[in-house]
Amino acid sequence: MAMAVLSVAAQQQDKSKRPSPPGAAQVNFADGKKITIDYSRPSAKGRKIMGGLVPYGAVWRTGANEATLLKTDTDLMIGGTAVPAGSYTLWTLPSENSWKLIINKQTGQWGTNYDPSQDLARVDMNVSSLQQPVEQFTISFEQKGSDAAQLNLQWEKTQASIEVREKK
Repeated sequence: MAMAVLSVAAQQQDKSKRPSPPGAAQVNFADGKKITIDYSRPSAKGRKIMGGLVPYGAVWRTGANEATLLKTDTDLMIGGTAVPAGSYTLWTLPSENSWKLIINKQTGQWGTNYDPSQDLARVDMNVSSLQQPVEQFTISFEQKGSDAAQLNLQWEKTQASIEVREKK
């Protein structure tokens, strides 16, 4: 019996065994500073995602499991909003034609424990349709120069993106 309990506990600690395994996105700037995002990657599995599993007009945890964590060791401008170096959680507020990226000061919580009083900012994202569907939720950075990148969130046939750059 003790072996079974230990085995279950070990599996719960191994996040790669979860139905929504961990993912990470990172971008490095020319001065050696970087941004990392740690998140969980749910799969569509035939479900309607946007406007279904991810409802329009409600704050979404932007992944699964623990709240999505952004760490930056440099001050940033995200979509024109100043974000000091540090750790934050990322949430989104999707609607059919527009999204907001929510940068929240609270960290370490489960992805369903959102506290709007801890919001640092809500920033408009660009939304576009993808030609090919994305089965597993993906966060990525596209380098846009030595001090800038585009943050992309993709799932199903939707991409939400926003410019991220070092604050000078």
